[in-house]
Amino acid sequence: MSISKSSEIYDAKTGKYDLDFKNPEPHADAELTGDEFIKYQEDLMNKYPFVFIEDPFDENDWATFAKFTAKDGKEIQIVGDDLLVTNPKRIQKGINEKSVNALLLKVNQIGSITESIEANNMAVNAGWTVMVSHRSGETEDTFIADLVTGLGTCQIKTGAPCRTERLCKYNQLMRIEEELGDKATYAAGRNFPRCQ
Repeated sequence: MSISKSSEIYDAKTGKYDLDFKNPEPHADAELTGDEFIKYQEDLMNKYPFVFIEDPFDENDWATFAKFTAKDGKEIQIVGDDLLVTNPKRIQKGINEKSVNALLLKVNQIGSITESIEANNMAVNAGWTVMVSHRSGETEDTFIADLVTGLGTCQIKTGAPCRTERLCKYNQLMRIEEELGDKATYAAGRNFPRCQ
């Protein structure tokens, strides 16, 4: 599950998340503090079998991220996308503040393969999982499938298996599996939520 639009419902002035943000007439029942929004998401986690939640809070709400990760990080992957933006300085801050336990790695966001590998290594050395992701406006380039395999990140985020820019990545993963044969290993069945 991705709650990556939390930044759109967050009001920095009040420090609250407005679950009814589209309603032109706001009401207090729909406005939650960070702690209340944590509880709201925990209720969802208890109701549905989530493996990860991406960007559950505003990209600058480091304290609520850290509370949520301390409380629920052993049960679920809490993935930083907008929070970290594959930026080493923000990743280091996330490590220091224990804000998340997983990195969404976007090669074309950080700018180079070298920097992507550095970001991956920072996350792995902190005990985090890494999920390599495509971005909007993606092409039929299959490189991220190779990167996932080469880094051993266990997870790829490339969307539903439709449209050629997505299918080509899944097809590349199948070609890699075929080439590796018996040496291929899979994340499925491993100790989720923290792919080891």
